[in-house]
Amino acid sequence: MQPVSRPGRRAARTVRALAGLAATAALLLPVTAHAAPPPEDALRRAYGAAAREYGVPETLLLALGYLHSRWEHHDGAPSVAGGHGSMHLRDGGEGWATVERAAGLTGLPAGALRTDPAANAAGGAALLAAAQRGLGLPAATDPAGWYGAVARYSGAGTAEGAAAFADEVYAVLAEGPARRTADGQDLRLPAAGRQNPATGQLALLGLPAAAGATGSAAEEPPECPADVSCVRQPAAYEEYPGADGEPDYGNHDKADRPASQRVEYLVLHTVEGYFDSMTDLVRDPRYLSWHYTLRSSDGLIAQHLPTADIGWHAGNWYVNTKSIGIEHEGFLSEPGTWYTEAMYRASARLVRHLAGLHDIPLDRAHVLGHHNVPPTLPENASGMHNDPGPYWDWAHYFDLLGAPFADAAGADPDGPLVVIDPPYDGGAGEDFSGVALRASPDPGAPLLGDSSLDIGDTGARAAAGQTFVVAEERGEWLAIWFEGRKGWFHNPPGAPTAHRADGPRVTGASGTGKHDTVPVYGRAYPEAAAYPDDQPPEPVTPIAEVPADQEYALGLTTDSEFLAARSFDPARHRVIRGETYHQIQLGHRIGYVRAADVRVLPAAATAGTSPPAAASAAGTARR
Repeated sequence: MQPVSRPGRRAARTVRALAGLAATAALLLPVTAHAAPPPEDALRRAYGAAAREYGVPETLLLALGYLHSRWEHHDGAPSVAGGHGSMHLRDGGEGWATVERAAGLTGLPAGALRTDPAANAAGGAALLAAAQRGLGLPAATDPAGWYGAVARYSGAGTAEGAAAFADEVYAVLAEGPARRTADGQDLRLPAAGRQNPATGQLALLGLPAAAGATGSAAEEPPECPADVSCVRQPAAYEEYPGADGEPDYGNHDKADRPASQRVEYLVLHTVEGYFDSMTDLVRDPRYLSWHYTLRSSDGLIAQHLPTADIGWHAGNWYVNTKSIGIEHEGFLSEPGTWYTEAMYRASARLVRHLAGLHDIPLDRAHVLGHHNVPPTLPENASGMHNDPGPYWDWAHYFDLLGAPFADAAGADPDGPLVVIDPPYDGGAGEDFSGVALRASPDPGAPLLGDSSLDIGDTGARAAAGQTFVVAEERGEWLAIWFEGRKGWFHNPPGAPTAHRADGPRVTGASGTGKHDTVPVYGRAYPEAAAYPDDQPPEPVTPIAEVPADQEYALGLTTDSEFLAARSFDPARHRVIRGETYHQIQLGHRIGYVRAADVRVLPAAATAGTSPPAAASAAGTARR
């Protein structure tokens, strides 16, 4: 086994290398009013210099950088997992790829390793090389010979987590991504095709298997695609005395979906916490529940509920009964942080798998953020959640799903609809994954309604991928119908922020009188007459009223449903169904309108035919 460092030779080489790295780093310093932008190949040169200095394959180093951040530096701000820069160097000494260890190996200051892209690349290369030496492996020129070192670089504490990360790195090598970063750096990784890495090297790390891992003593294997690492960590299901002395239970409902109810939605969340703390909390019967949690650093997935069961995650019982809840490690309340590519990719694989199993369309009418779920009653609106928040990169996520927004069905440059799709680099700050809506077609006009675009304010924010009806067009400005009002945004031809499209819409059935309105509901519940005599009807209360002459994009059509589940015994649960509803894109959140209150305007491509009725159902909140 080779030593981790050779003080004499390494010190001399580092002194010489630092001069070259410093020169490269100078090309990548933040641009000021007095400095020219760095050359477009500066970051690629930094990767090359670091790879040569530390004897690691340059393509492998590039793949590592892409999997962490898509080569974005984020001005040195940490990710939700606490990693800095494209090589995701962490503070605090935990894991392998730490700032402190990189500083010791390179002689570079800790501050530079966090904030300077070239120094960050050097630190990553040094750490990878040290991992290879520490495993007693030669510095192979073929990336396939570095599997164990890549797995160690992940910092994962289990074999499944380390393998999940390493497998994604080699998937990136096979795909060969290319992109231009937010600061103008052009990078391209040549596609290497199918990889055959030395996966047997994983055993050299001596990592334990995760509790609940596939093949362990878990009661049943997790429901995950084959190309991710997934473990089962069951949520609690327990009956206990309630506050009033009556039996209560938590933290989810047993069910038999899709036989009992169709799953319509995949709801994405941010946990506002760390992976380990949340996977502990979901085991508390007095807490809430969801189906999956994803770890940011390596994309490891933990499943807590069978998808047949109903989690208490959306704040809307109707949506709960019709959805699968997927939590992601991270903090909406810390907008300076960013989500790793490893987590995006694992999440997209999971969602694509679940969508295929349940026949769920991959669009923003069915793949929701928690911030798109409507309140059940008007007075509940202020308590609804806003995760995964304005910095979740919806456009990139749907690219990973294989359903890019630019390919929206029925795309039409003169169509009545518009799909929001602004440029976004996946960072945080003033930019976000959506467009700001204004009261008039003027960049200085006030925001729509009483809004501020603070991180928790969705009142003037149309999120990426959402579809709206065009209300008016003036030059480079478009207005959309948004919660009963016209919301304006800039959509210049040379730098579009949205795509025009065709598709079905709904409008009021009672005519176009300006005093006529259509009630919009936060849940598609049956009418009172649909309930059996021994089941009290659930109230059907509008959350909004919109003018009947306005139009809103049709997301899906469904029979109304209510799951009566007030018992620990699922045999006593029952589903009541009634009249038909349409789901619409009301504003930032979705809403439901009674089919009897509206008429459907079909897409131009299907004009003259009956509009399709989606076989679906939606869901609303329990606790």
